Amino acid sequence: MTTLIDRRQASGLDPSALGAGRYATLPQQQRGRGARLNMPGRYERHGTALFDDGWQTLEDLPPLKTTVFEETPKKIITTNDSPDISFRQSINPYRGCEHGCSYCYARPTHAYMGLSPGLDFESKLFAKTNAAELLRAELSSPHYEPMTIALGANTDPYQPIERDYRITRQVLEVLAEYGHPVGIVTKSALVLRDIDILKDMAKRNLVKVAVSVTTLDPKLARAMEPRAATPTKRLGALEGLSAAGIPTVVMSAPIIPGLNDSEIDSILKTAYAAGAREAGYVVLRLPLEVKDIFREWLTTHFPDRAAKVMSLIRQVRQGKENDATFGRRFTGTGPYAWSIGRRFEMAAQRLGFNRERLQLATDAFRRPPMPGEQLKLF
Repeated sequence: MTTLIDRRQASGLDPSALGAGRYATLPQQQRGRGARLNMPGRYERHGTALFDDGWQTLEDLPPLKTTVFEETPKKIITTNDSPDISFRQSINPYRGCEHGCSYCYARPTHAYMGLSPGLDFESKLFAKTNAAELLRAELSSPHYEPMTIALGANTDPYQPIERDYRITRQVLEVLAEYGHPVGIVTKSALVLRDIDILKDMAKRNLVKVAVSVTTLDPKLARAMEPRAATPTKRLGALEGLSAAGIPTVVMSAPIIPGLNDSEIDSILKTAYAAGAREAGYVVLRLPLEVKDIFREWLTTHFPDRAAKVMSLIRQVRQGKENDATFGRRFTGTGPYAWSIGRRFEMAAQRLGFNRERLQLATDAFRRPPMPGEQLKLF
């Protein structure tokens, strides 16, 4: 049975009680998912919650299934002016992400769709089916100036539904045709499917692929990122891409103080052996609803160290769960954040990472002439 709850009332709930409270989800909904909550989006006045009315009707509800909605936006290239981000343009073929990472900073964006950053984010997905068409039109504009496009800056472009929709591949085909540089970030071994396109682009210095490796522990990875590729498969993706001559980066991200920060050295060592020659890291940040989702997940899976982990997170975030200040939102501040950064830098330097940082080319960009447009002589 469901009940309607005023969002203003819901906002006053003690997050520590959410697991047994109004937005806790059912076992059949949690299976194979990252979030255990499905709170209303922050812009909703009301939210719905399940409760047992004594007839045990909740047990009859079916398991949660992934639903994909097709959308046709009017623009596909997103721009930003953030001073601490290395790219100014990005493309996200999908909204929401089925990987289900409990810590995902993109979860709050689902509130813009009137949906929950919790289970809705990983089970109600949106596919931008006209992405390639829009991209072709935007690149063909005579006013367009080429600069590297980041693919997967918000949600993973190679999440499971890409197998059927192939939107990421279509986007890559357009970029390859135009000679346009692209940087890819993913946790999926599905990127190997497009090695034919990527290999050709790499020969023209048009592509770099970053693979996020959060942990080498398969049990932790399964709990934390339930529908993402296993650590072994991610390392295999690095190896396969590198062997094909495609420049690769390992991202140790996010580093969660007290949970996976002890793996920094081993992740970098294993990734270097797989062929990666650039490396980066990001310290966990918990914006908006993510803090409650992650805290509930942490309390469920690691009750013995949940308090310590949350305490360390606050230590690197100015006493809060999140600090969005430019220049420190990715690395944190304070002694513990400094020790994480130093350990990463020392391990990366010892192994030979980042001796050269590849700058992708923009001079290969060629815009096909518009209908009726005169061809240039030079």
